[in-house]
Amino acid sequence: MDATTVTVTGAGGQIGYALLFRIAAGDMLGAERPVRLRLLEIPQGLASAEGAALELQDCAFPLLADVEITDDPRVAFDGANIAMLVGARPRSAGMERADLLAANAGIFGPQGAALNAAAADDVRVVVVGNPANTNALIAAASAPDIPGERFAALTRLDHDRALAQLAAALETPVAALRGVIVWGNHSATQFPDVAHATVAGRPVTDALAERLGGSAAAAAWLDEAFVPRVAQRGAEIISVRGSSSAASAAHAAISHVRDLVHGTGDGWTSAAVLSHGEYGVPAGLYSSAPVTSDGTAYRVVDGLELDERGRARLDASVAELVAERDAVRALGLI
Repeated sequence: MDATTVTVTGAGGQIGYALLFRIAAGDMLGAERPVRLRLLEIPQGLASAEGAALELQDCAFPLLADVEITDDPRVAFDGANIAMLVGARPRSAGMERADLLAANAGIFGPQGAALNAAAADDVRVVVVGNPANTNALIAAASAPDIPGERFAALTRLDHDRALAQLAAALETPVAALRGVIVWGNHSATQFPDVAHATVAGRPVTDALAERLGGSAAAAAWLDEAFVPRVAQRGAEIISVRGSSSAASAAHAAISHVRDLVHGTGDGWTSAAVLSHGEYGVPAGLYSSAPVTSDGTAYRVVDGLELDERGRARLDASVAELVAERDAVRALGLI
């Protein structure tokens, strides 16, 4: 079997380090598929990426066909079948959101252009670096020859966080939960939704009401505890760990690609994909929604009902995405 070329940007960082060994071990694409790794870093990060490459060699992974390290996006994306865009400019003290968007456009615009010029015809792209939804928009706009549906932004981490919080509240295994949805932006405005979720076949809302003492108490817990904690979990981890999520973000990225490539079965997951107007989200935005894959592409699960609460929360998150798009557009970046 020919090796699949996987490009990881920001490969010398913490998330990149947590990704590389699991990809090489077959956790993402399967135990029968050889992989060729391309590690993209800025010049200051090359030594860290080179150290990771030495460790990858020392692991003697049977599936690892080759590793190449570079600071040139055209080299990194040459023949890429899967591109995992991890490296991004973090927000620093005093930085306005417009400055953050402009700084990241300087990263994701050139990377999109390099993907357009050099990637394989079947390339699939997942953007991990924040602000992920709008970075996906910028990268896709810079790759006019690659269908926008090939790009996605990672909200699988938010989805997994929602599952974990529900499992803890209900004292049930995560495997018993189905049907959770994350809507909107990967930001504090995201909406983790349990209206269609079940636990061991029962509606999650019923199980929460039974456990918490009624539907009013369950609704209060969802609004006052569950939604804020999922949305702000990244900040919570930074306050405890002293740095941002790494292993969990890497795990989510691997799960995103694994389900894209191998399919979601009879369930759905969450990903920020190109909108075609589903659920009132303006076409052209990358917004999180319930998605399925048959092994070729993520597609939005259409036709689900949104109650008044859910509609308001999705609209608020979409308004933020529109504002980000307009800010990037005003800067002439898309």
